[in-house]
Amino acid sequence: MGRSFESVRMGVNRISDRWARSARALKREDQKYGERLVELAKMHASEAFVACDDPLEAAFFSVLVEILKRQDQLEPEKMTDVDS
Repeated sequence: MGRSFESVRMGVNRISDRWARSARALKREDQKYGERLVELAKMHASEAFVACDDPLEAAFFSVLVEILKRQDQLEPEKMTDVDS
């Protein structure tokens, strides 16, 4: 028998596909940001599958992890203050 519910991984892929369509609908100068969000949503989604039951939560978690990583790369001296 097949699954009667969607896996988190399938849900993240479905959400990413919707976000990709939404990105194409943005103004040309904003499309690159929408496309980047789609990429970020998939980057850590596999790790989030373990703890997240909701695909949207897993996608957001993945995006936020990558945003924070990039923020650390831009402002490394500020993060050392937070860690102390």
